[in-house]
Amino acid sequence: MTKNKNIILYDFLLVQGGAESLTLTLCNASPDLDLGIGFIDSESFPKSPISPHRIKLFSRFTKLLGWQTLKTAHAFEAKASMINAYDKVIFSGSNAPLAVKGRELGGNILYCHTPPRFIYDLKAHYLTSVPLWQSFLLKLLIAYIQPKYEAAITKMDLVIANSINVQTRIKKYLKTDAIVIYPPCHIDKYEWQSQGDYYISTARVEPYKRIKLIVEAFKKMPDKKLIVASGGSQLAELKRLANKAENIHFTGWCDEQSLIDLVSNSIATIYLPMDEDFGISPVESMAAGKPVIGVNEGGVVETVIDGKTGLLCPENPKLEDVISAVKKMTPEYALKLKENCTQRAQLYSADIFIDKMQQLLDCNNNDLLKVAAKVDASKN
Repeated sequence: MTKNKNIILYDFLLVQGGAESLTLTLCNASPDLDLGIGFIDSESFPKSPISPHRIKLFSRFTKLLGWQTLKTAHAFEAKASMINAYDKVIFSGSNAPLAVKGRELGGNILYCHTPPRFIYDLKAHYLTSVPLWQSFLLKLLIAYIQPKYEAAITKMDLVIANSINVQTRIKKYLKTDAIVIYPPCHIDKYEWQSQGDYYISTARVEPYKRIKLIVEAFKKMPDKKLIVASGGSQLAELKRLANKAENIHFTGWCDEQSLIDLVSNSIATIYLPMDEDFGISPVESMAAGKPVIGVNEGGVVETVIDGKTGLLCPENPKLEDVISAVKKMTPEYALKLKENCTQRAQLYSADIFIDKMQQLLDCNNNDLLKVAAKVDASKN
């Protein structure tokens, strides 16, 4: 192993989400960057995401949600000393940062998608949305992880947030300063193809993504078509809620090209999550020339410009807010925003992310903070 070899640690590759995409994008762009991972779900990742010799597995696959966190957190702590063979270590996720306890050198970089939401800003939501016995177990998990996670943060030489929104969360909950480097959005994969007769939701079907609110809105608008192009824990419930409405269609999880085609032929994307960390989906939509019906919360505010690249519903949107926005976002109005959308998406390209992260990986550890100040998007 060469002296300047680096590694990125991430919790586990379980779904093909934004954080997973960021990790693999950086690995594929940096051949000297190894990947340390809790486990890889072979169903979601049937092929090795990078060269197998660059992958360091810390644990084994498990389907049990709470056990995934507990098991991988322990594995990263137990095998922490192996990361001393690397010049720089990028920690990402909720569990991987715990490996920093065994780090004897500098060059510790945390790329924070968000402080774990089940511990911090969405703690009450998670505790009240599960049965009492699960709430009890979740409290035990929080009591185990939180002090270890907070201790790990104090050993980081640099903390990077994926948005100004998350930068603010880090300061609020962890009392730590962070720079901002926006995550990689593969905008080159998207282009305007045509304008179909439907609106599309691509967010995971989970309570905090407010897909239920979107479905309820379209039940009130039988003349407007909705495609929910994702899966998640609420999928069966929302199918029952739609009650076979002819204007609402659920695809479940789609392969990448099918999803790209659905977005690129829609009227607009609807994206209403609770205080989203950043949100890559709106950027992908804009890259395809499709405006976003979003919400005036979280990272969505950083990417979508109300009246120029989409429409922002008020915080904690009500049913009538969503209905009003959809009715205003006519096919004609959406076309008028097309050029604004494609131009806006350029600010979040994967190339910009890769260039900034590579500068941090290539610099001397003593110059890390100086380079960090130069690439900080929150100062631009």
